[in-house]
Amino acid sequence: MTFEFLSESQLATIYIGLLGLSVLLYAILDGYDLGVGVLLPSDNQEQRDRMIASIGPYWDANETWLVLAIGLLLIAFPTAHSLVLQALYIPATIMLAGLILRGVSFDFRAKVKQGQKAIWDKCFKAGSLITTLAQGYMLGLYVTGLETSIWAHGFAVLSALGVTAAYAFIGACWLILKTEHDLQLRAYAWAKTLIWVLGAGIIAVSLANLSLHDFVRDLWLSTPSGLFLGAIPLICFSLLVLCGVVLRRLPNSQTDNEPAQGEWLPFLIAILVFLLSFMALAMSYFPYAVPGQLTIYQSLSSADSLRFLLVGVVFVVPCILAYTFLVYRIFSGKAEQLRYY
Repeated sequence: MTFEFLSESQLATIYIGLLGLSVLLYAILDGYDLGVGVLLPSDNQEQRDRMIASIGPYWDANETWLVLAIGLLLIAFPTAHSLVLQALYIPATIMLAGLILRGVSFDFRAKVKQGQKAIWDKCFKAGSLITTLAQGYMLGLYVTGLETSIWAHGFAVLSALGVTAAYAFIGACWLILKTEHDLQLRAYAWAKTLIWVLGAGIIAVSLANLSLHDFVRDLWLSTPSGLFLGAIPLICFSLLVLCGVVLRRLPNSQTDNEPAQGEWLPFLIAILVFLLSFMALAMSYFPYAVPGQLTIYQSLSSADSLRFLLVGVVFVVPCILAYTFLVYRIFSGKAEQLRYY
């Protein structure tokens, strides 16, 4: 059989690595387009059109990573998949409703009469907000180990607000990169405000996270692991300070004829902050598939099935990566008017 040389522990590492990659790419790529939806203004139709045009070519490719992540969780860690979905089926259903509302609104806003377009823009914003809050709430409950206490639900609400702020921040940074003139200046203002909210959210969630599980607290507060892990928040907040400085200087350095150099820098910093936050989360809970309940080894499918499925995975994942790269390569540059065919 193909991949016979791989042991069960190696297969578990490969699949949890692929699952982590899918979740991280989804959080970054669909995170910014959800954030753009959350930021849609109510007072300017032209800016709403341009904002939706900035994500139009990409959002289908971005959501592919969510489908892949759910598929990997189902085929590689079926016991964890069952536990997670049983505990989170209500917020998961709400999230799907939000995603459907976004998709319907995206198409309908182009086909209705001009006077009704604003209604579907509001639906698009509502769908984006419902999706981000539901995802943050599910992440919060998952981190608690799927507890049902009031404290766990309170932490989940905090996580929902934190994830929404993070998505809105990276969405504002995306708009700085993809837009010009008044909308770009508005995106700078959004990013300057949201960076404070994001920083406060990271601190609040991190402190609350230390109170959830003894093994997480021991990992972060003991030596030598704590000394190594402590570098992650230090770098993360250094990047946020750097981003704050960049956001103040960039608008003043552009002219009427030339855009500011380094418009890509806030979005790059936002990606790095997402990466560091994900690393902190992954290191805190590895090797658990469900924190405090089930490890990835206890939840793993049969080794023969995983070896067989790995044949397909080694083709599918590079194809999705190549498709995503091509979409971003073809539609690089400033956003243009979105056309529906």
